[in-house]
Formats: sequence, C-alpha cells, structure tokens
Amino acid sequence: RRAYPYRDLERAEFDNVVQMLTQGFSTRRGRRGALIHHDTVNGRLRGRRGARMLAITSGGAIPDNADYRVILEPENTFIGTVNEDFAVESLQGDIFQLGSTSWRILRVQQGTVRVEDAHGQPPSIPFWLGEAPARSNELSAAVAELRAEVEKRLGDREQATGWVASLLSGDSSAPAAHQLVEYLAESKRLLGTLPTQDTIVAERFFDEAGGMQLVIHSPFGSRVNRAWGLALRKRFCRQFNFELQAAATEDALLLSLGPQHSFPLDTVFKFLHPDTVEEILVQALLDAPMFGTHWRWNATIALAVARSRGGRKTPPQIQRMQSEDLLAAAFPDAAACLENIPGDREIPDHPLVRQTIDDCVHELMDLDLLTTLLRQIHSGEIKYVARDLPEPSPLAHEILNARPYAFLDDAPAEERRTLAVYTRRAFEPSSADDLGALDPAAIERVRDEAWPDVRDADELHDALLTSGFLTEVEGLSGREGQSWIGFWRELVDAGRAVHVPIGGGQVLWVAAERLAEVKAIGQRGSGEAGQGDSGTAGQREDAIRELFRGRLGISGPTTAAQLAAILNVTESDADIAMVALEAEGVVLRGGFTPEAATLEWCDRRLLARIHRYTLHRLRAEIEPVSAADFMRFLFAWQRIDPDQRAGGLEGLATVIAQLDGFELPAAAWESDVLA
Repeated sequence: RRAYPYRDLERAEFDNVVQMLTQGFSTRRGRRGALIHHDTVNGRLRGRRGARMLAITSGGAIPDNADYRVILEPENTFIGTVNEDFAVESLQGDIFQLGSTSWRILRVQQGTVRVEDAHGQPPSIPFWLGEAPARSNELSAAVAELRAEVEKRLGDREQATGWVASLLSGDSSAPAAHQLVEYLAESKRLLGTLPTQDTIVAERFFDEAGGMQLVIHSPFGSRVNRAWGLALRKRFCRQFNFELQAAATEDALLLSLGPQHSFPLDTVFKFLHPDTVEEILVQALLDAPMFGTHWRWNATIALAVARSRGGRKTPPQIQRMQSEDLLAAAFPDAAACLENIPGDREIPDHPLVRQTIDDCVHELMDLDLLTTLLRQIHSGEIKYVARDLPEPSPLAHEILNARPYAFLDDAPAEERRTLAVYTRRAFEPSSADDLGALDPAAIERVRDEAWPDVRDADELHDALLTSGFLTEVEGLSGREGQSWIGFWRELVDAGRAVHVPIGGGQVLWVAAERLAEVKAIGQRGSGEAGQGDSGTAGQREDAIRELFRGRLGISGPTTAAQLAAILNVTESDADIAMVALEAEGVVLRGGFTPEAATLEWCDRRLLARIHRYTLHRLRAEIEPVSAADFMRFLFAWQRIDPDQRAGGLEGLATVIAQLDGFELPAAAWESDVLA
C-alpha cells in the first residue's frame, strides 16, 4: 500500500487477488492461472515454476488486437496488418488497398494474409474494429452550450450566422456558419427546441416497415448515452419481452421499436430510476459485446490466458476459447443458458469479474453521470420534450446512419431496422413547416379504406365480427350511400345477428358471436340470436376492451369520449380500455387531427398507414419532372429556345455570369459559346 496507485486498496480485495493467483481456475482444459504459492502460516508468497517465464512472454497491459500480418509473395516482405474480421471475410482473389498500393489476396493462413501486387486494379478498402475514445464531459458541455447560444439568436438567422462565423476562422467560416445555423434552425422547427444539457428531447417516428424508431437527443457524450441505451434496452426487454436493436453516439441514443411497443412517449424519460439503474445496467452489459471483449483483455493482463506458449504466439481464436472457458469457470451464469436462470444473473465476488464490470460501467460508460442525469430528470431540474413526427429530424440523421461502433447489440449493419427509415426530405426548407403534422387528406383516406366494403350478407357478418359492432345509423348509411339494411335482415332472419338498444334512441348491430361481449357491459339484445362465443363475457372491462379493439380498426383517430358515447359507457371505462390496449401495443395516443382539442387514440396499423400516406404526399411535392419537361427547361436555361435568346451587353453579361467558373479553351468562347 506504499505504492501510490494502491493507496486505497482494501485488504479484502488484496486477499481475493492472492487467492485467485494461488488457486487458479478449474476449466474443462484443466487448472490454469495458478501463479504463486501462498504460505498462509508464515504469510509469504513465492512464484510457481514457470510463472516468471509466463510473465515475461505474456505480460503487458496492452491487449492483443488479433490483426493479421500481410506478407508479399514471393519476396516474403512484411507490408502491414489488417483486422482479423476483414481477413477472415476475405476470399482468394480479392483486391484491397494497403498504403498507396492495391494487393491481390493469394491465400489467408493462420494469422497471415499472403498477397501479390495487383498492379493498380480497383481495390476495396479494409476495415479495422476498435474502441474510439468518447467525447469528454467538458466538450459535451461546450457542444450543448453552443446549441443554446445559437437557439437564442435564431430569431434573426443573419445575426446567428454572423455570431457563429465570429467563432470560426478561415475563408470557409461564413459558409460553415450558414450551414450550422440552418441545420440547427430546421431541427428546432421540427422538435420545438434544441437539445441541450438542460433540455432533453425524444422523438419517435415510423419506418417503412411499420415499426417505430425512438431517438433520445442527449448531448452528454457517448459514455452516458451508451449506458442509458443499454439500460433502456434491458428495461424494454423486461417490460415487453422483446429484444431491441439499439445504438448510441455522442449526442443521441436510438431504440428500434417493434409493433408491440406502445406507450406515451414522455414516459420513456422515467422508465429508469436512479436508485435501480446500476443493477439494470450491469445485467444489460453482460449480454453486450463489450463485456466479452473486456473480460478477455483482463484475463490476458492477469496472465490467466497466455499470449505465448512454447515460444509461439497463441492464436487469437484460441485465446478467445480459453477466455470463454475461464468465464464459465469464474462466472457460470454468464455462459449458462438463460432458460435455466430464473430472474437476474448472480454476480460472483471474483476479482476478474468485478474488474471487468467496473471497466465497463466506469470507463467505457459513465454510470455516475447517468445516475445524476436521471435524478435531475425525476426532480425536474432537467426538462424533457417528447415529439411524434412523420419523419426524423435532421439531428436524428447521424445516429440513424451510425456505423457498427455505435451499436449496442450484435445485429450486423445490413440487418439494422434503421435501414427502413426514409430521411431524404428533412433538410428541405419548403417542407419543414408541415413535417410535424399529419396530412388531413391522408387521415380521411385511411378512414375510408378502413371502413367495411360490404357486398353481401356474409361480408356484413364478417365486418361485424371484426369491428365488434356497428350503429344502426352506420348500417343504414352503408358505404357511398349504399345501405346494408337488406344484408342485415338476412342475418337477423338467419339468427346470425341481433339489434341491441343502448339508450338515447341508439341501436347497435351486433353479430351473434359477439353478443355475449355486449351483454357483459350491461346491454341486452332484442330478438333471438344463435349461441355466441362468450369469450371474455364475464369481465366487463375485458369486453369493453375487445369491442374497442375492433372499433378502432375501422374508425381511425378518435377520442375516448367518442368511443364511450357509442357504447353508452363512461369515459373512465373507455380510458381504462384504451390504456390496456396501449400496453398491448395495439393503439397509440396523441393529437393526430388538426382540430383535435383532447387526447386522441388510433390503431397502430392505421396510424402507420397515415404516416406513410403523409410521406407520399410530401414526396409528391418534390417528385422529379418528366424528361420532356427537363429538356424544355434546359433549352430555355441554356438560351437555345428562340424565346429565351439573350442579346446586347446585358444579355452577354447574363450569359457570362451563368457560365462563371466553366473551363473552355480561349478560342472556343466566341465561336462556340457566345456566338
């Protein structure tokens, strides 16, 4: 303890390390990692045979990167190294660039890639995988402060641009400042505010596959966002019983939600509690790739896995196998089948396990700052804003297009759900004002498509089974003025449907199979009907929920009060049913129609279609013109059209300004261009 790095070392921790080095590990390949003799009687430590040589050949705190050596044939000249994954995925004949030369792969051997000169043929670019240092807390605070200062000046964009340009230097300061201000201005227009360390913003939007993407803009750096993302991913897994794809960058974290994830967006900020986030995060990181990587590094540093044996380097794949065996011995639950583990995995009191977890939560991530952040959110010190959008904001583009270094799960880049997100329009100023609103025409179109299209009695019966019920007014009105009363009488005469008066002169048309549900909420049918499937008839709340489930499938956005009035139940009954459906992922809440003054509910499937139609309308506004129209424009713009010919000094000046920067031989200007 006289050495400064160990000034805070507890005696118990020291004894645990000594015990580990004395007893080693029992793995399926035998006992390993026993490096010292411990004389407990006299309190002395002595090295075991071979321990000194192991420390010399395998010691060091820098982990192996498992790169493959690139050797030029036939000279056997060492050229450089490539990443192990790149080497393994390469095939004979592939051409890649290393340095300024392209090389053709002859063969891939253990730890070596044999190549020959490709003589300048077009190469691919190799990749390397590693961990980049995260942004410092000070730099994250500076980024957030810059956003806040720009936001204060966005009332006058010229002033904001000038202020940003004053912070920059060089000839490109003005264009760069203009781009930055426009980028932040459009983001604020969509989100309502700019994310800072005082205000966190969450946005949610549909993707092309019908799922949803949740982006939380948190400019606290990737160490905090990585921890927040992993903990949220674990919380979603526990609550909805589905694994999510997730990613985290310096300024945001992303969760790819499935069709079963439905919840009020503003509640996501309090999904995690500061008192329990550490437990959730530790359980989450056990499944993350970072834990296995750092475990292998720590095992190598602790000499539990040898880097060299018998004068030869241990291949990386063998080191990985040995570290996995070591993990199974020291931490059985980490390598066990999760089906056999009820509840959380028990963390053993083992020095290597504790060190690996500590490295992950305090070096690779920042658990302390995340805990502080969550406390400030729960106390109201940090404001939060939730926005549902048809398309992602400009600030979300970075994380949507993030590379594998940002992923918090092991799904490959080509299988990310973010690939289904359409992002092209977000920077177009002409459309940014209406980007946060759903198209009323799209809402009406979806309502029309969802409404039953009945052509005979069987189709009317199917519509009643699907929707739960129809009002008599709706049945008489039918669709496009075509009443369904004839089909209805056929069903009544056959005993397949029944009238149900609900008070106020209103009558429901109900299929016999669903009459039990209507009776369960206190309504009674008139007339005879066949024996229906009672289903949830004994539970009034369940019956209301199931009837509303069907009704929402044909009605589009509506309110709980409107639904309650149709069934003659209280609005509180409707609210309970809608919250239950929301928990199942069936409906989403929000303000969907322009005239909405109260909370609306919409079937998730219909809402996804409304979003899609809204995007189609917005895309149609920027749809490319036909080839003929484009050629007519070119003829006019290039002054070929006789009506657009320019003449005189003013015309010459206009043409020269149009051709500014275009290179041509001097002799060609007058004869070929300006003539």
